[in-house]
Amino acid sequence: MSTVPTLPGITSQMIQTERINTHVLTSGPAGGAPVVFIHGNFSAATWFEETMLAMPDKYRCIAPDLRGYGDTEDLIIDATRGARDWSDDLKALSDSLGSKPAHLVSWSLGGGAVMQFALDYPELVRTLTLIAPVSPYGFGGTKGLDGAPCYPDFAGSGAGTVNPEFIKRIQANDRSADDPNSPRNVINTFIYKPPFRADREEDYLSASLLEKTGEKRYPGDFVPSENWPNVAPGKYGPINALTPAYFNTSSLVDLAPKPPILWVRGDSDQIVSDTSFFDFGTLGQMDIVPGWPGADVFPPQPMIGQMRAVLEQYQTNGGAYQEIIIADCGHSPHVEKPQEFVAAFLPFLAAGS
Repeated sequence: MSTVPTLPGITSQMIQTERINTHVLTSGPAGGAPVVFIHGNFSAATWFEETMLAMPDKYRCIAPDLRGYGDTEDLIIDATRGARDWSDDLKALSDSLGSKPAHLVSWSLGGGAVMQFALDYPELVRTLTLIAPVSPYGFGGTKGLDGAPCYPDFAGSGAGTVNPEFIKRIQANDRSADDPNSPRNVINTFIYKPPFRADREEDYLSASLLEKTGEKRYPGDFVPSENWPNVAPGKYGPINALTPAYFNTSSLVDLAPKPPILWVRGDSDQIVSDTSFFDFGTLGQMDIVPGWPGADVFPPQPMIGQMRAVLEQYQTNGGAYQEIIIADCGHSPHVEKPQEFVAAFLPFLAAGS
C-alpha cells in the first residue's frame, strides 16, 4: 500500500473519504483514544512512525499523508483558502473513521493545518501539540508580533520564494549528496542540526520525494510584484497556502472551548525561527538576496515571537499552553531528540485525556 516500507507495527491503508483518497498509517488498538499526527512540508506520515510506535497501548495512532504529499491522491491545493483544504480533508477523514475527538500532533507546515482545523472543528480537538509550527501569521512577508504585512500584496512570501534548483531536484528524484540543493543535503543541513543523521535516512528521503510538483502543485504559482523581492503569492500549491495573504490563525486566542496546547521546538531551528534561513527578511539582511529595503520595511519575520504572543493571549483568554525548548536540536525534535520529545509529550497527553 505504502510506497515507502513501513516499520513492524505500522499498518498502511488507503481511505476513500468524501473529499480525497487518503493514505493513512496506523498503529495501536482500534478502540484506543485517537492521536492524529500531521506531517510538515517536504515530508510525509513516514516521519512519525517511530513516534507512533513509542506511544502507550491505550492510544490509536493515525498519520495521514496530506493533500500534495506522500501516497495520498494527487489533488490541487486551493491556496486562496489558506490551510482549509487540509482542514476539510482531515474532517472528511475524521468522518470516515467515526468522528471522535482526537489529540492532534503537528509538525511545521502541519501546524498550520491543525490550527486551522481547531478553528473550523473545535469539537473534534482534545489537545493540540505543535512541533516547530509555522507562525499563526503564515510564513514570510510579515513583521512585528502582530503579523503586520510588509507590503499590501505580501511580496516576499509564497511559492516564488522557493529555490527553483531544489524543485528541479525533487522532480528528478535526486538522491545524491553532490550539491547543497540536493534534497538529501537540505534535509541533513536544515531539517536537522548537523551532524545528526537519521537511521532511516533513505526511507525519509523516499517519503519526502513523493511530494507532488508541477503546475499548480509544489511550490505553487507566483506573480510579479513591484515590491522587493519582486514576487508575490499565486493561488495554488502548499507554499501559497501558508502565505499571510490567505493564512491567519491568530484568532485561536478566541477559540472556545480552548484545548491545552503543547509547543515544542528545537533551540537551533533554521527553518522556523526569528532569523529563519528560509525567510527573505533574513536573506536580505545577510546580503544573500540583493536589494533588501531594510529592517524598517522588511525585517526577518519574528516567527517565534509571533507564536508566543498568540499563545500568551490564548492563555490570558482562559487557555493553557506549555513551551518546551529542546537543546541541541533543529527543526525536527521528534526525530532528532525522540526521548526528550516523548518525555514532554506523553505527560501532556495524559493530562489532557
